[in-house]
Amino acid sequence: ALDAHRQAWLTAHPQSAGLPAWLRKSAGESRLPVIVAIAAVIALQLAVPAHFALQPKWVLASVEAVLLVVLIAANPVRLTRDHPALRITSLVLTGVVTFTNAASAVLLVHNLIYLHGAADNAPSLLGGGASIYLTNIIAFGLWYWEFDRGGPIPRARGKRAHPDFLFPQMSIPEMSNLEWEPNLVDYLYVSFTNATAFSPTDTLPLSRWAKVLMAAQSLVALTTVGLVIARAVNVLP
Repeated sequence: ALDAHRQAWLTAHPQSAGLPAWLRKSAGESRLPVIVAIAAVIALQLAVPAHFALQPKWVLASVEAVLLVVLIAANPVRLTRDHPALRITSLVLTGVVTFTNAASAVLLVHNLIYLHGAADNAPSLLGGGASIYLTNIIAFGLWYWEFDRGGPIPRARGKRAHPDFLFPQMSIPEMSNLEWEPNLVDYLYVSFTNATAFSPTDTLPLSRWAKVLMAAQSLVALTTVGLVIARAVNVLP
């Protein structure tokens, strides 16, 4: 099935000199973008005001750091070593990031609707809202990266030909380098545009899970931005 799909791709793109990197086996993705993304998440979660975060904040941040260290030890430079335990660890890390941020979002909405004080402090409100919004972008970017075509390692090994996200480079190969393949930065960009436009922009979700995740992200982003801006406008001097 993979060979048939690849041959069909070459037939549909006769101007191409060969298979692009995203359709064939390639070097594993660099670990560095993941390290930077998780480090940014930890910093953002620690920066969230205390009344918008689960306490103590350092506990979940420490769990995220430990899980990241385990993953770095297994694949320090490139994501090449695959094992079910590593896959589970990676998904748990993304789940902890998402859970922590979801809890902060719930506390933010609760404070805005039912409580005063912290919700009437514009700098705290805007700072907390921005931290939650940015963490939301990174969390969903990680989910897209984790699930598209089975995850980063199956993608690098060319195990699945049919993508869950259709990037422009896939449909217009003559406008891109044959060595291009999606990495975490591309998925973070998809997440950012979805959270700001509340809809797909240049990259289209093809599978149902991708559509559901993008819809959920847009809903979270819209709720957070709408409530925070509405409240902040009322309390700004």
